[in-house]
Amino acid sequence: MATYVIGDLQGCFEPLQRLLAALNYQPLQDSLWFCGDLIARGPDSLACLRFVKQLGSGARVVLGNHDLNFIAHYYGYGKIKAADKLEPLLAAPDLAELVHWLCQQPLLQRGPEDAYWMLHAGLAPDWDIPTALSACADVSRQLQHDPEPLLAVMYGNLPVRWADAKTPEQRWRYTINACTRMRFCHPDGALELSSKAAPENQPDLVPWYEFWRNKPHPELLFGHWAALNGQSPIPDIQALDTGCVWGNTLTAYCVESRQRYSVRAEQQ
Repeated sequence: MATYVIGDLQGCFEPLQRLLAALNYQPLQDSLWFCGDLIARGPDSLACLRFVKQLGSGARVVLGNHDLNFIAHYYGYGKIKAADKLEPLLAAPDLAELVHWLCQQPLLQRGPEDAYWMLHAGLAPDWDIPTALSACADVSRQLQHDPEPLLAVMYGNLPVRWADAKTPEQRWRYTINACTRMRFCHPDGALELSSKAAPENQPDLVPWYEFWRNKPHPELLFGHWAALNGQSPIPDIQALDTGCVWGNTLTAYCVESRQRYSVRAEQQ
């Protein structure tokens, strides 16, 4: 039995199938964890979403920023871009069912005995472990039971510090920004939500994971940041987005063996 954590799919269904074949994935024995952004910009978001959904208890998912934007669009808030290539998904007869299923997915997944956690982007520097759990649970509870009040206030970059999140709405937005959009922070821990560059190209900013280097944490598994190319300088913080949608690779990480497996975006 193995647990494979897979980086951002973003509609790359065919590479996913080749990756599972390379893993010799056994559906009745193995578990698949997905780091969020199942959809958008790749060629087959609908197939990705349907495939992961039908895995049932054999899969664990966290929401990414593209997943949340899609949900928000369905409810009349977010905007879908032509580059997202989501027309087949939006026209699907099971659209409502797929959106409902996405709304049930959390921002944070926890492994057995909290040995590892999976998020899309990362953990806010201002949090400790109990605060992270509480903040993520609040967002998930709202999204699962009454999504529209959350979706209506989800967009925006403020507040950038947890201490400045005074209302439930501000706490929801900060939590979503940290867990699904964050890459860098300012040296004081304030969220910085615009740069997508590699760390060596942003010397005045601090990658979010550096704030957790010396703080107690489980092994952290995240996607979202393709410019890292799967490289993290901290051994128990694993970067898994290797840019499949940009023509690079799709990566799976086995938590039991700590081995990585990758396939190219296009069959050679």
